[in-house]
Amino acid sequence: MEMANKKRRILLIVVILLSVAIFSALYRLQFHIQFLSFSSNMPISLICSKDNQAKKDSHASQEESNCMEKGIWIFKPDGRLGNQMGEYATLYALAKANGYQPYILAEMHNYLAPIFKITLPVLHKNVERYIPFKEYWVHDWMSEQYNHIDEKFLKFTGYPCSWTFFHHLRDEILQEFTIHDYLMDEANQVLQTIKGQRKNATFIGIHVRRGDYINVMPKVWKGVIADKSYLQKAMAYFRKKYKEPVFVVASNGMDWCKENIDNSEGDVYFSGDGNESTPGKDFTLLASCNHTIMTIGTFGFWVSYLVGGETIYLTNFTLPESDFLKLFHYDAAFLPQWKGIPADLSPLLQG
Repeated sequence: MEMANKKRRILLIVVILLSVAIFSALYRLQFHIQFLSFSSNMPISLICSKDNQAKKDSHASQEESNCMEKGIWIFKPDGRLGNQMGEYATLYALAKANGYQPYILAEMHNYLAPIFKITLPVLHKNVERYIPFKEYWVHDWMSEQYNHIDEKFLKFTGYPCSWTFFHHLRDEILQEFTIHDYLMDEANQVLQTIKGQRKNATFIGIHVRRGDYINVMPKVWKGVIADKSYLQKAMAYFRKKYKEPVFVVASNGMDWCKENIDNSEGDVYFSGDGNESTPGKDFTLLASCNHTIMTIGTFGFWVSYLVGGETIYLTNFTLPESDFLKLFHYDAAFLPQWKGIPADLSPLLQG
């Protein structure tokens, strides 16, 4: 009897140890499978290793081999739509200038892909964590040093949004930021409705950036944002030049816009709800116009860049001693052919 109990205890211990071993093996296998799996809604996924042995492995794909040869450059996705478009375009241009392969992270893909037909491959997050990226901060204008970066695994950081990085690749950048057909169709339907009985309508998109800038610009950067006077001057330019202008306004401060933008001639259309978490519809509508009035911010820059018509922008919107000018250069932010209207700085001087 005692011998039988002893055998049962031994058998129980063996079963427990075997169960632990099987569980451990299955757990490692599950992790390995998860590591190799990629989201189906991403255009390209990547497994990459710096181990030269992978090149000799007959099972290593050509894509893996190319990855190891070319390296991987990515950009840390920060900010909202305009910021991430700037990061994408800068990564695209700098990687091409230096002969490295650009990839985007899933966060950037998930932000931009619902709006644009972007083509850069996506680096899976479980791969990213195993790559020894070197961080490299870029300022908001192109410098010669950025044409001579020798780093195989690089992660850019910063908030660049300057034509000086990528304007020589304009056609390619415009192709990357081709807006999906369903958004364009919806925007064109809205414009046709706005057009009404006008035979020669010219659409001018106006993006009015307010939100946190209302306080940040005067209190932190010694600057101002667009006021009623600036918008009147910009709209007067287009009203004088075109027979039937139609102004399409999008903003994260629509109540202010309705109170301060003159619609006495019935040629202003206030669009959307200014929801910054779903910017695709407003962006597409403005990008479908013929010309643009900017206020401040990267959202307005990208609308203007994609539209390609005439652009009026707010300029000289900070005091000369503002630290903002250490981060921002007017000549790098606005294309030479765009027309600047100086801001009224008197509210800052009075304070």
